[in-house]
Amino acid sequence: MSRGNRNKPDKIFEDVEIIDIAEEGKGVGKTDEFVLFVEKAIPGDIADVLVYRSKKNFGEGRILNLKRASEYRVQTFCEHFGTCGGCKWQHMSYDAQLKFKQKSVEDALTRLAKIDITGMMPIVASPEDKYYRNKLEFTFSNKRWLMDGEAKPDDNINMDALGFHIPGRFDKILDVHHCYLQADPSNAIRNSIDEFAKREGYSYYDLKGHAGALRNLIIRTSSTGELMVIVVFAYPTEEEITKLMNFVGDTFSQITSLLYIVNLKKNDTIFDQEVIAFRGPEYIHEEMNGIRFRIGAKSFYQTNSAQAKRLYEITRDFAGFTGNELVYDLYTGAGTIANFIASQVKEVVGVEYVPTAIEDAKINSAINNITNTKFYAGDMKDVLVADFIAEHGKPDVIITDPPRAGMHPDVVARLMEIEAPKIVYVSCNAATQARDLLVLKEKYDTVKIQPVDMFPHTQHVENVVLLMLRNN
Repeated sequence: MSRGNRNKPDKIFEDVEIIDIAEEGKGVGKTDEFVLFVEKAIPGDIADVLVYRSKKNFGEGRILNLKRASEYRVQTFCEHFGTCGGCKWQHMSYDAQLKFKQKSVEDALTRLAKIDITGMMPIVASPEDKYYRNKLEFTFSNKRWLMDGEAKPDDNINMDALGFHIPGRFDKILDVHHCYLQADPSNAIRNSIDEFAKREGYSYYDLKGHAGALRNLIIRTSSTGELMVIVVFAYPTEEEITKLMNFVGDTFSQITSLLYIVNLKKNDTIFDQEVIAFRGPEYIHEEMNGIRFRIGAKSFYQTNSAQAKRLYEITRDFAGFTGNELVYDLYTGAGTIANFIASQVKEVVGVEYVPTAIEDAKINSAINNITNTKFYAGDMKDVLVADFIAEHGKPDVIITDPPRAGMHPDVVARLMEIEAPKIVYVSCNAATQARDLLVLKEKYDTVKIQPVDMFPHTQHVENVVLLMLRNN
């Protein structure tokens, strides 16, 4: 039984049973003709829910009183859970996370693409569910998020923070003490820089006023043991840059690539910024199946190295190469998949929107003595035209790994025209993948489906689909 006015916020619904979990990670409950999306709720929970936002057919709320805990509930391990925007599922057992990720892929493909999922295999679990990321980016801010019970800003307390953005609050940063996403020495580096900067009186970035010396900190680790640290400044003096960078380099001798950037723009992107090497080279290396990948400050590389290897193995195995194939690798990024499969095919043609990524792809081929790859930069819908196909040949296999938004409709239409015998579609968003599959199924059968968990304790899931052209 429930009570409350569904058209007004701040009402209580009693004994709400959570029956599902939404794409954004909130629990789903139903009352009388009213759907509730509930923060930190898990299927199987029964709770009194305080609704703080109402729309015509649904409301958003939080648990006021947990009446019965779901069998999937576990004790959280991070002190920042519930405030930090990451690891939103850590109150759920990992087995349960895998179950609901599998279900989310199933639901998207059946509901949106309306395809047969009998070829779907059980999700591939991550071998590690903590400290699995090889890259993290932190933000310096003079607008620290105050926890419950803390003094107000006008009480003359230090408001500087180095950590993550609070969800929905671009100007507020959670001061992170320990993050379970990246292995040591990530936490030690971040905390040491934070302590040094506060002790030496550095100004932290003002996200509204666009002022301050320190802006971002990026830490990249690798399976080869190499370590990259990038300090992004905003309005520092030369003395401040030198002093901080020397401190970082002297304190952490294991850093192999120590870089900095001065970013005066009003956004945090660094792709158009000059990277300055303070100590060591401008890159580190990853290694996968004997292939080395050069990783720079701006390079894209899957952030879960162990699962990236498994993801690419699945992609390769789905394609079933014989050694004579011409392969198009769409949205190739730094050419990771292209170079991974190059030894097993005749030729790989990679296309990517970001020119710097294409340069990385070419370098990655060169350092591995790979000579059967070609890479092109440009908007996919503008590059993948009839003249391009005529020049390079009709592909035997197309591998496509688009961003979360999926493929542009023009690109999907182009795939329908090309009629490659096989398409291997790698996606980080099952909903947009399903949207594209709905079009492709006019000519293609879905033969295999393999979800892969790249990001434990989040709702995100990768999915690999093998499509085979029908013989009409």
